[in-house]
Amino acid sequence: MQAETGLETKFARFGDGIEVQDGHVIEGYASLFGACDQGGDVVSKGAYAASLKAIAGDRRSVKMLWQHDPAQPIGVWDEVREDARGLWVKGRLLPEVAKGREAAELIAAGAIDGLSIGYRTVKAVKNDKGQRLLKELELWEVSLVTFPMLPSARVVAKSEDVATDADATLRDMAAAFRGARASLAQR
Repeated sequence: MQAETGLETKFARFGDGIEVQDGHVIEGYASLFGACDQGGDVVSKGAYAASLKAIAGDRRSVKMLWQHDPAQPIGVWDEVREDARGLWVKGRLLPEVAKGREAAELIAAGAIDGLSIGYRTVKAVKNDKGQRLLKELELWEVSLVTFPMLPSARVVAKSEDVATDADATLRDMAAAFRGARASLAQR
C-alpha cells in the first residue's frame, strides 16, 4: 500500500516471531526475508541495512505506531536489527498511553495479531515470477495492525493464562483459512 507521501506499508503476522511478555514487552520479527506477501512483494536480505545504519548515525529511532497512525505512538522500539531471517524488533508498549494499554489487551485476547512496516522503497526489481523484490528500503515505522498482508504469520501473547498449545493450533488453522480465502478472492 502506498500513500501520497511515498510511504508504503507492508503487513505481516508472525506465529513464532513476536510475543508480548510481562504485559508490555514485544520481541520478534517485523519482516521476513524471502517471503512473498499477498501484494507480490518479497523483501531481500540486507534491504534494511543502509536505513538502520542511517537511523543509528542520526540518533533517531524507528517509531512504534498503532495502525500506521503517526498521531498514535503506542510504545518504543528499543532494538531494531537485521539477522539472517529478517527484521527483528524488540520494544515496549507504553501502559501510560491509552492505546498502548489497549494494544496489550487486544494482543492478549487474540483480537490483534499483526505487524506492519512503514517504509519508502529505495531500490526494487521484478523477478521472473512477476514479484517485486525489495532490495533497499528506508524504514520509518513498525505498527501493530488488525489486518496483516502475510497470512502465514501471527502475533502471540505469551502468558500461561492466555494461550495454550490448542489455542495456538486453532489460530494457525484460522490464519491458513484466511490466507486461502484471500487467495481465492483474488482469482
